[in-house]
Amino acid sequence: MTRVRMVRPEDFSPELKQLVGAETLSSFELGVIRGYANCPEIAAGFAQLAASLVAGRHLPARLVELVRLRIAFSNQCRSCMAVRYPDALDDGLSEGQVCSLERPSEANDLTDAEKAAIKYGDLMATDHLAIDDALYDELRRHFTEYEIVELGMVCAVFVGFGRLAATWAMVEELPDRFQGEGTKTPWGGDVIVKRRYATAETLG
Repeated sequence: MTRVRMVRPEDFSPELKQLVGAETLSSFELGVIRGYANCPEIAAGFAQLAASLVAGRHLPARLVELVRLRIAFSNQCRSCMAVRYPDALDDGLSEGQVCSLERPSEANDLTDAEKAAIKYGDLMATDHLAIDDALYDELRRHFTEYEIVELGMVCAVFVGFGRLAATWAMVEELPDRFQGEGTKTPWGGDVIVKRRYATAETLG
């Protein structure tokens, strides 16, 4: 059972309700924002940050989603692993590529740029001090300085807020394979396609 109170969308502050388009999204699509809504001013700031990371994106949506899902696996954030975002699917993300996240360095269906970004995200989640000059040199073979900084910022959000969500144990609305004990994976079964907050569209 979820460990913090999930605020009902109709009880969101007026500012937050407008920012995220609460009337147009399901409770599941609103996700963790329902927990953040216990602190409405902070929740509004988070929604704006999340939207700006989409509106200002230079990295491919598919690449960002692959990094997000690999970090979600490290975090064991079940609510993160269970969802796919439509912009990534529109950018060509397949469940076969998600399955490749089990051993991304060996995958034939991931680009060298995707492998480098996933490696960076994986270390951000598991051993951030192991990120060294050599890895940044590798990133620079594939990405601009803007994109490298963008990658770092989205990874920081995925690691930190994903760990928070994992501690909240938001599993009631998830497919059966994300229930119960043991390690879960983002690959291997039912998932849910989730629209982003409305702010991501209005800022984009």
